[in-house]
Amino acid sequence: MKFISECSLSEIISQLQNQEITPEYLIDELCDKLDRWDSKIKSFLPETNRRGRLQQDINKLYHKFPDPQNRPILFGIPIGVKDIFHVDGFETKAGSNLPSQILQGKESVAVIKLKQAGALIMGKTVTTEFAYFHPGATCNPHNFDHTPGGSSSGSAAAVAAGFCPLALGTQTIGSISRPASFCGAIGFKPSFGRISTDGVIPFSKSADHIGFFTQDLKGSEIIASILCENWKIDIPEINRKPVLGIPEGKYLQQASPEILSTFWKTVDNLKQKGYTIKSIPALDKINEVNDKHKLMNAAEFAEVHKKWFNEYGDKYHQVSINLIEKGRSVSIKVLNNAINGRIQLREELEQLQKENGIDLWISPSSVTTAPYGLNSTGDPAMNLPWTYAGVPTISIPFELSDKLPFGTQFAGNFNEDETLFKLIKKIE
Repeated sequence: MKFISECSLSEIISQLQNQEITPEYLIDELCDKLDRWDSKIKSFLPETNRRGRLQQDINKLYHKFPDPQNRPILFGIPIGVKDIFHVDGFETKAGSNLPSQILQGKESVAVIKLKQAGALIMGKTVTTEFAYFHPGATCNPHNFDHTPGGSSSGSAAAVAAGFCPLALGTQTIGSISRPASFCGAIGFKPSFGRISTDGVIPFSKSADHIGFFTQDLKGSEIIASILCENWKIDIPEINRKPVLGIPEGKYLQQASPEILSTFWKTVDNLKQKGYTIKSIPALDKINEVNDKHKLMNAAEFAEVHKKWFNEYGDKYHQVSINLIEKGRSVSIKVLNNAINGRIQLREELEQLQKENGIDLWISPSSVTTAPYGLNSTGDPAMNLPWTYAGVPTISIPFELSDKLPFGTQFAGNFNEDETLFKLIKKIE
């Protein structure tokens, strides 16, 4: 018998809608699993009487939606929420040692939308300090000695461990795609601006993306349709296999030999199944792209933390201090050049797609599998250009390498998130 916690989001939605299980049953099983394992994985922030609070939340849901035939699609679905999102009834610490009272704010728009669709808040998930590189305590569910990635560490680990079927994360460089790859979850990062960042502590306003983790593509599409602004439901079906493009050159060479070996095996498998895959020279100025994105992030991070850092600078970890100091040295001219570079890169990628008849770009989701140790969250280099360009991406677990998951990353066209899902379904 398959445990509910081992089911995908879409399966759990179906079971709840068909009244095969109740929200109480689901919460009890998930809380049992959390109690048994999260003291080791540390994906969620500790909460006293989580189970009792969730039972009260379920009762409120029944009161709000008494008719089983008219309940919203996420009725009773528990979600993890990265601790840079504001959630009513929960404090926001953002993985930091700053006084929590200065970090509070209005509830996140993304959280509100999921609540309106019937979701329950399973709890806050661990994040690196202010979504940068200083890691929290979370371990990789596949091997506790390895990192889960970051900065959405707890969210990726919680979904991969079966503690919740859905968790919110953010990506400013690679904070959804990389932990999705490391933990073996599906990670969706939408086009820039498609999901509101209101109610989330910012990192870089020109690069912040709200996204999420699930265990199945069908469930991911459901959540994307709820969270993305102006989601189009009338996209025509695509009755052919998508043409995939590999961005050959300096960008791809950033991946480790081990990952590239696994990636090329994945490519060969897809070719054997009839997919057309073209190797296209692309992202040849990746070093320049990396520099621009990092300078933009640093400058905007420094601005976000200007007031807090002046008063509580001694409470920041050194890696965050270094970023703030770097950001303060970035000139307005350099910052504006970096911001403008986003559109330039996006247009270059789209032009290459048109010239070569490419539907989606395909690449490794991470430079390596999850590195050993918890002092680093890994290298986001494989995710950076797609985040900088603001195009939608999905990371899908494809292989195991050294008994650790490995994800393949698919990138689509800006503001064509719906088409990305249609095409990916042909591959999954």
